[in-house]
Amino acid sequence: MIPFSHTWPYDKQMGDIYVHECPFCGAGNVRLNLKPGELKTVNEGRKKLVVFPCCSSRLNVIETDNDYLRFDQPVR
Repeated sequence: MIPFSHTWPYDKQMGDIYVHECPFCGAGNVRLNLKPGELKTVNEGRKKLVVFPCCSSRLNVIETDNDYLRFDQPVR
């Protein structure tokens, strides 16, 4: 079972990936350095380092679905 504490919701908007709120500093509408095409490679087993530009926090995305990013460490 996937731990809910390791997941965070995201949205696709105009070819970019956004999160409504940064899990670290609380900044709103944060654009990530992740493109929709990279979500497929993540699901094929490649990790992707994501840097939150608002506070420079870093996480590895290890899995995705249509609504959530799953990270290698807890974000909740």
